Amino acid sequence: MEDIVIKILVCFIAGAGAGIGTGFAGMSAAAVIGPMLATFLGVPAYDAVGIGLISDVLASLISAYTYKKSGNLDVKNSLPLLVSVLVVTMIGSFAASFLPERAMSGTMQIALIFVGLRFLLKPVNKTKAQYEAVSPKSRCIKAIIGGVFVGFICGFVGAGGGMMLLLVLTTFLGYPMHLAVGTSVFIMAFTALTGGISHFLIGGLPDIQSLVLCVAFTLLWARIASKIANRSDAKTLNRVVGIVMIVTSIVILAVNYL
Repeated sequence: MEDIVIKILVCFIAGAGAGIGTGFAGMSAAAVIGPMLATFLGVPAYDAVGIGLISDVLASLISAYTYKKSGNLDVKNSLPLLVSVLVVTMIGSFAASFLPERAMSGTMQIALIFVGLRFLLKPVNKTKAQYEAVSPKSRCIKAIIGGVFVGFICGFVGAGGGMMLLLVLTTFLGYPMHLAVGTSVFIMAFTALTGGISHFLIGGLPDIQSLVLCVAFTLLWARIASKIANRSDAKTLNRVVGIVMIVTSIVILAVNYL
């Protein structure tokens, strides 16, 4: 009985952190759920990441739907970005097999702290009109280049892809903040689905109780966070995104190294 209570509590905390990160910042749920399950429940690291990825799929889809209802999802122009991310992720995964995963993960978390500071200190204030003024050809070329960068990060490090995608969308492609988060979670739903299926095909099914709990809690909190985010102004969303990135990265570093 005590083990079940502990499992529910850990999954709730992991799901809440992942869901809030997904709904507010387009963050990958696996970046939170994986370390939490592996550290506090003793779930094998490979299975823990798989659970995080599947949790990410539904959380990202419900978040994308919420952003779409508010007009903050750009499906058409994000397709070149989506395809290049999926293709290059596989290349990045192959390259990562030659380097220490733990070291690369720690480096990524430190980098994301600086990304979070960027949103806090220099908020994104672009408008949809400014974004739409860019020619479709230029948007397509930039989307492919950005997708190559994000895809390699996703495959190479295994975490942080959602947050790096948000950085590319706002800084390189000129998306307004709300549109960037909505488009980010839309793309991450597909990358998480691809990664999750691969994990289960290779490693088999993980602990079903942990999987169901994490999926449910992440979905719940992603829905709540995305609804709040769409009602917030751009300045507030910038601050929340920055804080979520910094706090999440510090927590993951503490879980992995302390």
